Amino acid sequence: MSNQEMDAARAREFAGHFLGLMNGAAIAQLTSIGHQTGLLDTLGRLKPSTSVQIARAAGLNERYVREWLNGMVVGRIVEYAARTGRYSLPAEHAACLTRAAGLKNMATMSLFFPMLGTVEPRVIKSFRQGGGVPYSAYRGFQKLMAERSAQRQDHLLLSKTLPAVGIVDRLKRGIDVADIGCGSGHAINLMAAAFPNSRFTGYDFAADGIRAARAESRRLKARNTRFEVMDTAQLPDGRRFDFVTAFDAIHDQAEPRRVLANISRLLRDGGLFLMVDTAGTSRVENDMDDPLAIFKYTVSVMHCMTVSLALGGEGLGTMWGKEKALELLKEAGFGKVAVQQIEGDVLNSYYIARKK
Repeated sequence: MSNQEMDAARAREFAGHFLGLMNGAAIAQLTSIGHQTGLLDTLGRLKPSTSVQIARAAGLNERYVREWLNGMVVGRIVEYAARTGRYSLPAEHAACLTRAAGLKNMATMSLFFPMLGTVEPRVIKSFRQGGGVPYSAYRGFQKLMAERSAQRQDHLLLSKTLPAVGIVDRLKRGIDVADIGCGSGHAINLMAAAFPNSRFTGYDFAADGIRAARAESRRLKARNTRFEVMDTAQLPDGRRFDFVTAFDAIHDQAEPRRVLANISRLLRDGGLFLMVDTAGTSRVENDMDDPLAIFKYTVSVMHCMTVSLALGGEGLGTMWGKEKALELLKEAGFGKVAVQQIEGDVLNSYYIARKK
C-alpha cells in the first residue's frame, strides 16, 4: 500500500470503476464469440426464442449457447423473459452488434482481444528486454483487419471519402493511384471497379495480404490493378503517381518518416496524398474524453507499437496523434495539409496532403 494517506471514499469509487472495466472486458470476450459463431446475427434475425431454438438456428451446441446467452443477459446485451424462457436481441442492440449493421457493427472491435491475448507473453517479455513482437506472430490479424477495413471502405470510400478529397473527377478521367500498406487490397479493388480509366497499384510487405488482394482482383475481373509485396520503406524513386493513399498504415511503420518521404517522391506535381490514421492528439491529457482512447492505447501496446519496435523502428504507436502526424508530413515535404473527419468513421482522422 502507498505511504500516502488513503481517501476511503475515493478507494471505493475506484473499486467500482475498475469492476466496471473488468465486466466490460468479460463482455468483450463473449461478444467476440457471438460474432465469430454467428450468434449475434442469428439473434438479430429471430423473434424471441428459447436457447434450443437459437442453437438450432445457429447450428451450435445448445449447452454452450445457453451459457453464452446468460452471460449476455447479465451484461445487459441480450434480454430474457423468465416466464417464457425466451431470449431476444433488441433491435437497438442489433443495430450496433450484427453484420447487418455494416459500418456501425462494433462487435468486430471485440475480436482484437482474443487475438492479441495470444501474443501477451511475448509483449511482456518485450517490456523486460526491449524489442518487440513481429507482425508474423499475429495469427489471424490480416483477416481481422481485412474485415474491419471492408466495413469502412464499403460504406465510405466511394460515397464520402473520395468526394471529400476532391479526386473523383480525376479518377473518372484516368490517373495513376497507389495504396501504401494495402493489406488485402479491398480499397484498391473497390476504386478499380468504380474507375476503370485509372490505374491502381497496391504495396504491402505481407505476402498473405497481397495474395488475398490478387484473388479478389481476379474475382472482379479487374484489368487495371497491380499488387506488389514490398517494404514501403524501400519504395522505388520516381514521380509516378497522381494520388496515393494509406489507410491505417503509417503509424505501424518501422520507418514512418522514410515511408512518408518516399510517398512524397512518388507523387507527380499536383498530386494528392490521403492518409487515414487513428484520431487522437499527441498528448495523453488531451485524450481523456475520447471514448475509444482505452481501446486504442491497448491495441497500440499489444500490436501497433510493438511490431514497429520489433524491426528496430520508431514505435509511433496507434495514438501518435494529430500534432505528430502534421510534424512528420511537413518534414516529408507536404506543405499544405487539411485534416477532416468523415461522418460514420469515429476511429480515424483524414489527412489530405499536397506537396510543397
